[in-house]
Amino acid sequence: MRRVASSWVVGIIWGINLLGLLAILGMIVLRLSAYPGEAKSASRPLIDSGPRLLFALPPTPLFSPTVTLFVPATPTPTPTPFSFELAQERREVIGYSYAGRPIEVYTFGNGHRQRMIVAGIHGGYEGNTIDLAEALIAWLDANPEFIPHDKTLYILRSLNPDGEARGRNEYGRSNARGVDLNRNFPVNWRAVWDRRGCWNVLKLSGGAYPGSEPETQAMMNFIQTHSIEALISYHSAALGIFPGGEPWDRASIRLAQALSEVTGYPFPPIQTGCVYTGTLADYAASLGIAAVDMELSNHHDIEFEKNLEALRILLEWEEP
Repeated sequence: MRRVASSWVVGIIWGINLLGLLAILGMIVLRLSAYPGEAKSASRPLIDSGPRLLFALPPTPLFSPTVTLFVPATPTPTPTPFSFELAQERREVIGYSYAGRPIEVYTFGNGHRQRMIVAGIHGGYEGNTIDLAEALIAWLDANPEFIPHDKTLYILRSLNPDGEARGRNEYGRSNARGVDLNRNFPVNWRAVWDRRGCWNVLKLSGGAYPGSEPETQAMMNFIQTHSIEALISYHSAALGIFPGGEPWDRASIRLAQALSEVTGYPFPPIQTGCVYTGTLADYAASLGIAAVDMELSNHHDIEFEKNLEALRILLEWEEP
């Protein structure tokens, strides 16, 4: 009798377990029916289309609910498309190119501490620097509160509009007179320089004399008639951040270090053996401006997010 009773007990236990298992399987089937798309691919995440709350399994005595909550990513700034009509009240023509095209500066803020960004000194050959300047202009026009109350920012969208118009190739690097504008400023100037390690696709000139080009003269006049404390001259591509000065100016070195920390652009920069002459950054540093040549990673991308951080550093940077 004890053996028979034991058999009945074992049978009852197994029957209860079987009923519990069938109940769990039934609930799983009902859940899959409620979310049929999730049964199509076992590798697809449970939450992929918006903020909603899901349970991994229905509550049972054996399984407690697991909650997965969607947390949206932090939004990243998106540049506004640029148009020449977008910020006309901010636009000032500071001079004209050799072929008569306007050289334009856009102004943001009205504080007594002045900062400047210069793009397109090598025209269409480094056209993504112009694209970046336009993206920053459009974004700042929509977000003017980004500029601190004590700062004024000037953005020169293209110092070489003739090269910009010529095309995004090696022929767009010089101005309409065949001069490399970043070799034309009156510091360490050379009409012809040692080409070893330097860009040498075309035999460009440093100009007939220091500051010979109307584009260079417009830039020099603007700097001399304003109180700019820090300046970024944008280039491409890939070599990093070059402080102004010969030897490098201490304030320019500190600015280069701060910019490298937020952008990841190399500092010290990659050295190719090139001796740079007549550059804008060297000229600006000679006037007491913390200045850098900063190169984007390639000739195509504007890397907007990291350069918006670079702009923040430029605006906040103070000479110790």
